[in-house]
Amino acid sequence: MEGFVDDWASDKEAFRGVSWGKSMMWIFLLSDTFIFSIFLVGYLAVRTTTVIPWPNASEVFALTIAGQHVPLLLIAIMTFVLITSSGTMAMAVNCGYARKPKAAAALMIVTALFGVMFVGMQVYEWSKLIEDGVRPWGNPFGAPQFGSIFFMVTGFHGFHVSIGVIYLLIVAYKILRGDYEERGYEIVEITGLYWHFVDLVWVFIFAFFYLW
Repeated sequence: MEGFVDDWASDKEAFRGVSWGKSMMWIFLLSDTFIFSIFLVGYLAVRTTTVIPWPNASEVFALTIAGQHVPLLLIAIMTFVLITSSGTMAMAVNCGYARKPKAAAALMIVTALFGVMFVGMQVYEWSKLIEDGVRPWGNPFGAPQFGSIFFMVTGFHGFHVSIGVIYLLIVAYKILRGDYEERGYEIVEITGLYWHFVDLVWVFIFAFFYLW
């Protein structure tokens, strides 16, 4: 038991050179994966067992431009913004390991701005659905379960994006302040792990809710 405790009490032995910060982020993301998986499995169960027709995503999420209904335009823009933010985040990680703190912080701020854009568009999407009569307990487009499951899953994801924006801005500020000069900039990669996870979850939400 003494050797076992020593191994698991040692950063080097227990995680083979992986820092505690990165290890704990992976553990957190694993737990978050379980939560989102439960939500999506619940969605599949509700979607496949309801006897009332499920709302047509092309109609529910369409935008009216110049009198024409354009299906999923807003969702396509939201997806593009979030995927682009993954690119800027990856560039920030590269700059961090290249010891270019100002460039890394600037790219993290740009990533955060993309996140703010995404959340803003999601708020608009919610307000439009609410204006059309969609509620957690029912909606005029079909199965009443649609409102509850949609607001729950997209709201939980939007909350993660909002937390990610705050996280990015705090780390960027600390980088510019010089807090990581001696310790290195692995924190940029750790932050990137969280942000890429949020982006990956959106891919599944996009496929399940908007394309199916």
